[in-house]
Amino acid sequence: MIQPKTAMVLAAGYGKRMRPVSTTTPKPLVRVNGRSLIDYCLNGLVEAGVETAIVNVHYLADLVEAHLGKRRAPEIVFSDERKQLLDTGGGIKRALSHLGEQPFFLRNSDSFWLEGVRRNLDWLSAGWDDDRMDALLLVASTVSSVGYQGRGDFTLDKHGVLSRRPERTVAPFVYAGAAILHPRLFRDTPDGPFSLNLLFDKAIREGRLFGVRLDGVWINVETPAAIAVAETALLESA
Repeated sequence: MIQPKTAMVLAAGYGKRMRPVSTTTPKPLVRVNGRSLIDYCLNGLVEAGVETAIVNVHYLADLVEAHLGKRRAPEIVFSDERKQLLDTGGGIKRALSHLGEQPFFLRNSDSFWLEGVRRNLDWLSAGWDDDRMDALLLVASTVSSVGYQGRGDFTLDKHGVLSRRPERTVAPFVYAGAAILHPRLFRDTPDGPFSLNLLFDKAIREGRLFGVRLDGVWINVETPAAIAVAETALLESA
């Protein structure tokens, strides 16, 4: 078990599937039920005990920085990618000096969920085993998630080990945009842009990628139409 005090929040992407809304509003600032997606994310991190969040910015970066400048918690440290968008893996690698040498939370700024009996970030923390893991992902059911229509990402065995979805099949679990990562996952990685999926695949080959099943309902907000679906789910849960 570990209780990370630091988190990496990915907020630099273009949000192409959210167009035309994201033409003038960066996806992390898209509002669902009156609250921006990134605030759902950061509020959950604060509840989990996170004190500092490293937020990378690129697209409409000034708007993201201005919005987050109004927050009191957690402490926000910006990782500026205005000159070059570094993708998920490259963006985290650039921010490692701020993240320290211990495992940290990773959060996508545009994903959130309705909590179940136990808070999911606490569930992740309780599941961390430093001897066995380089990454522990929160995964959600492809069937019960709101707004998700894909074919899933992973299978999960009884020991919590994750495997990729075989081609031309449907997997029961989708990555829910939350994880605990150890900085050693980024050893011997290239400079510049690269996808975090490359490191997930490496961890799979080494038997060091694990998963925890989300307790509650994951809400996927990728398109303008999904905003109304998400708001309906929130109202029904109230």
